[in-house]
Amino acid sequence: MAAPQKTRPDELTVEVVELIGEVVGRYHADYEEAAAGHALTGAQAKLLSLLSLDPLPMRKLAQKLKCEPSNVTGIVDRLESRGLVERRPDPADRRVKLAVATDEGLRVARDLRDGLQFAREPLAGLSADERRSLRDLLRRMLDT
Repeated sequence: MAAPQKTRPDELTVEVVELIGEVVGRYHADYEEAAAGHALTGAQAKLLSLLSLDPLPMRKLAQKLKCEPSNVTGIVDRLESRGLVERRPDPADRRVKLAVATDEGLRVARDLRDGLQFAREPLAGLSADERRSLRDLLRRMLDT
């Protein structure tokens, strides 16, 4: 049986994909720069940002960061040694350890978010309706 023939994407789709790639690249570069300003790696900053939303078990952090649990343990160890994160037993299952951002960790995570400059100015140039449309389109892309 012959493999189904793939159709080539149209030029507009190719251009949109390339623009998304450029946006992602600029975002990562800005994120790395903001993280370095706090003597953090990108992975440490991402983990701290996740924990600023909610305490999470180590395994869930590994899933969200798309890495091995042993890597998360090392990242949490380094953040814990700086007083940005602490481990606590999960009240629902005391065998599970939660990683929790400390007050200082929450402050650093807020500073990281505030330090991201890449999209701030271009987004400010869009109307509220345009930003809502962009948000809704991105959500649709992520839901598929």
